[in-house]
Amino acid sequence: MTRAELDILLMPEVAAAVRDNLERDPLRIALDKSVPYAREVATQVKYLQRARRKLPRLYEACGIIPPRAFEQSSSEECASAKRISGDSLLDLTCGLGMDAAALSANFGRVVALERDEVLADVTRENLHRMGITNVEVVTTSAEDFLASTTDHFDWVYADPDRRTDKGERVFRLEDCSPNILARMSHIRRVGERLALKNSPLFDVEEAFRLFPQSVVEVVSLRGECKEVMIYDGAPSAAIAAEAVGKGRCEFALAEVDNSPCNESFEPSRYTHLIIPDVALQKGRIVAHALRGKADVWSNNSFGFARDLQTDVLARVERIERIEPFDIKSLKREIKGKGVDIILREFPMGVDELRKRTGARSGNDKKIALTRIAGKGYTIFLE
Repeated sequence: MTRAELDILLMPEVAAAVRDNLERDPLRIALDKSVPYAREVATQVKYLQRARRKLPRLYEACGIIPPRAFEQSSSEECASAKRISGDSLLDLTCGLGMDAAALSANFGRVVALERDEVLADVTRENLHRMGITNVEVVTTSAEDFLASTTDHFDWVYADPDRRTDKGERVFRLEDCSPNILARMSHIRRVGERLALKNSPLFDVEEAFRLFPQSVVEVVSLRGECKEVMIYDGAPSAAIAAEAVGKGRCEFALAEVDNSPCNESFEPSRYTHLIIPDVALQKGRIVAHALRGKADVWSNNSFGFARDLQTDVLARVERIERIEPFDIKSLKREIKGKGVDIILREFPMGVDELRKRTGARSGNDKKIALTRIAGKGYTIFLE
């Protein structure tokens, strides 16, 4: 977003036009000559409509949303799930400010850094519209602030930019901006502890290699892995999984045992299928988390329980029956029917399976397929 575009959006008549047209089709707004600065209003309405679920508080405040900042912003649900609190917080990577806004409820004072002057002004305006008064947005780079500040904070938070100036994605932490690893001496000088947000692709083992004294937490939202958080400076290393709104589990890293079940698979034993949350899978702690509750032969597959489990970070389905996988018999049973198909460690994709069986997408039947000890199984679910 340019300074000129921001100045337009700050005009009272334009702000009113955005609010008045919030439920309209953005394309129709752009073509409506009665709307002042129709193109700018249409763009804001488009992103506010997209923000209704991801950023509901900003949506209700009818905030200003630069398109690129929106794409890179945390959802409010994930931002509010951060497990940090205290008197003061330094946010090295403010951006649109959604993390700072959410975390302001946990801290008396928040200092958020944003080197882009226009984005910094956008964030100040949005914080004002949301009624948040304890966040100070400072227009500077993380590098310059860390090198010069004499302030001290309970926590330092960072969500480094994982794109280059040319928009290319980067994956190594040292290639992100700011380079957190290169600034650790400064960070430890100004903050008691570091909370570092990483891409959902970030490797858990790499997190412990770089930050051995930390809690590494995999965060999921509605069945999708969203981020890998590192809380550095913990008393001891631990691995955690959080399914936002559903539950959380944490284990001391030294105690994690992911060895698979050593018994042979006997389908008739089991009454319930346990579908582990993706946060458990990403954290590689499925077998450990389900130990004593379900039998698990692979951290990337299902768990099988002999009774209903309600205290697991997983979806639980009642089993109707389990049969060895046979494509011909399966085709006879599901051809032409709407079938919900769940796969784990199975050599076929859903599309191929539907094509070969003649099934379509739907809810007439629900099945799960997996391989255990080299054998394929079809699990019919109630």
